[in-house]
Amino acid sequence: MLNNIGLPGLLLIAVVVLVLFGRGKISSLMGEVGKGITAFKKGVDDSTKEIDEQAESARDVTPEEDKDKA
Repeated sequence: MLNNIGLPGLLLIAVVVLVLFGRGKISSLMGEVGKGITAFKKGVDDSTKEIDEQAESARDVTPEEDKDKA
């Protein structure tokens, strides 16, 4: 269904959205989307750093006598 929209269809949709919501509302909405994406990326980076820190601080609890068997 969406495969055959084409450029004229996309332009028509963009014009209708612009008329319905206005330039200011769309601009503020896109700003909020950008802030959301930035917050998501920051959250992913923070969780990755946290996992790396936990992996570095993990200690080996294997008994000394079992270490030689491996």
